[in-house]
Amino acid sequence: MMFEGVGIITFAVSGLIEAARKKLDFVGMAMVAALTAFGGGTLRDILLDRRPFFWVQNVNWIYGILGLCVFAMLFLRGRHLEFTERAILWPDAIGLGIFTAGGTQVALAEHMPAIVAVILGVLTAVFGGVLRDIVVNQIPRAFSDHQPYSVVGFTGAWLVLLGDSLNWPSLLTLGVSAGFIVALRMIAVYRGWRLPAWKI
Repeated sequence: MMFEGVGIITFAVSGLIEAARKKLDFVGMAMVAALTAFGGGTLRDILLDRRPFFWVQNVNWIYGILGLCVFAMLFLRGRHLEFTERAILWPDAIGLGIFTAGGTQVALAEHMPAIVAVILGVLTAVFGGVLRDIVVNQIPRAFSDHQPYSVVGFTGAWLVLLGDSLNWPSLLTLGVSAGFIVALRMIAVYRGWRLPAWKI
């Protein structure tokens, strides 16, 4: 629950930063933050036929995101902060790690095959950011910046399966997997690792 909360907040912050960069109003900021935080987990729950959705089951997350948006509008805007594209990197990486690991664990608990569990973990982490970028009218970064993102999540998700097969405690598996994904993502960013692009 604690890890899930950290993932939700960090993804909401990444959505909030992007909404601020696009100079959206309060409604726009709340929608972008909520789509980023809840989009991937909602898709996972739909594909696994889980009801109620995770954010319906824990409605306090909705209030938390609304409170975050109010705080941003009242205090951060008053300080005239200019958010850069790099400001989104750390919250996005943390959300990627926690949501990939958590989504994979949820899929395993539903007795999904290993590769399906890994894919659902990656979808849980990536789809919210895809929705965020679409709503603010840009090609999703996960597909266009050529930096390893989904690939990092896919790689780290297999640690969840390793931990599960070794009967590690659930929190240990989640922490190790999420930490590996966050570290690998930031190493990829700061070392400038690139995926091959389509060349004409």
